[in-house]
Amino acid sequence: MGLSTQFAFERKDYYNQLEKQQRSTPEITDWLEWFLDCLGRAISNAEESLGKVLFKARLWGMINQNPVNERQRLIINQMLEENFEGYMNTSKYAKLAKCSNDTALRDIQDLKLKGIFIQNPGSGRSTSYHLLDEIS
Repeated sequence: MGLSTQFAFERKDYYNQLEKQQRSTPEITDWLEWFLDCLGRAISNAEESLGKVLFKARLWGMINQNPVNERQRLIINQMLEENFEGYMNTSKYAKLAKCSNDTALRDIQDLKLKGIFIQNPGSGRSTSYHLLDEIS
């Protein structure tokens, strides 16, 4: 996220700060403090976004050494999206990939074997998986 995007995100506060500065003395310390804080938030957001992009690049680099099928690729991409909620399980996989539960289970077991999926604690009906979160 760039500085202009951060300003847009904090639009109301930005305009309040501008108006406050225009109505006060030529002293700009408060404005500079607000601006630098906003800049810091923009940099933090940019670092976070970059971290996600780099993680995805490392993950796909690892995956491409031992390729996955199209269903698995679809599911991994969906799990990498910001709006993906919860964990993956067999029925959720089958629904998203439009395949049978048996095929979903085979795909999940393959992803687990390749180290892409990590099984969460629990078993039976509550068995679920998440993507690995660190790549060495």
